[in-house]
Amino acid sequence: MNQFMVEVSLPEALTQEFILLIPGQRQYIDDMFNRGVISNYTLAMDRSKLWVTMVVQTVKDVRQIMDDFPIADYIEYTIHQLAFSNSASAIIPEISLN
Repeated sequence: MNQFMVEVSLPEALTQEFILLIPGQRQYIDDMFNRGVISNYTLAMDRSKLWVTMVVQTVKDVRQIMDDFPIADYIEYTIHQLAFSNSASAIIPEISLN
């Protein structure tokens, strides 16, 4: 598997049509998290950019996922293949309450 970072440009003006797509977008992202496809999903404070880290085989897989975003008609994106992606959550072990 390969890791990719997708830099997403969001529309400057958030129309009502776009806002109505957000719940479906969140559900889609949650599903991709649960499947282990998306490992990070980050929104800039000014809501102009998203950054999405994915673990998939090919750039074609990334494009398919991005094109399936409910907000796909409103965004532009650039794909970057990563050498690696580390995060604190990958280093800190989960706590077991057993």
